Amino acid sequence: MNTLILRTVAPGLTALMLLFSIFVLLRGHNEPGGGFIGGLIAASALAIYGIAFGVGAVRRAMRFHPMTIAGAGLFMSTISGLVSILFGVPFMTGLWIYPSFLGAEVPLSTVMSFDLGVYLVVLGSIVSIALALEQDSEPEEQAVAPLPSPAELRPEVKKRRDPRRRAKESR
Repeated sequence: MNTLILRTVAPGLTALMLLFSIFVLLRGHNEPGGGFIGGLIAASALAIYGIAFGVGAVRRAMRFHPMTIAGAGLFMSTISGLVSILFGVPFMTGLWIYPSFLGAEVPLSTVMSFDLGVYLVVLGSIVSIALALEQDSEPEEQAVAPLPSPAELRPEVKKRRDPRRRAKESR
């Protein structure tokens, strides 16, 4: 879609949606939200950007292939569940640590890393699907080849000349 309004609004709207998706991700383990809905919001933001500027612009903005992002998220979610086994508690039990950064105690948990992994899985897989659908629609428009002429189809058929052209050539 090549409208001036969409191309003007898309970068700002994409940035706001990505920021909101991070907000939803971070509040997810205490209130409604989390990695799944945050990933959907982020994928929607990138879809809007893709509609406005094309598949190539989204691929350049992401820097990594979407399925690589999904794979990293799946790995992170799996590791978050396996950490609990190392500490002798059941699989997927939430564990917390409280490191101090610049004098402030920051709570970190396996619950948050699991949510971040889900966020990345949803973001990578949905964006991959959206880009594949958008990319499949673009080449069809550009790759339409002209139909071959009858002389190209059957070389043994000689080209017929227009009688008016023959008259002009004989003069």
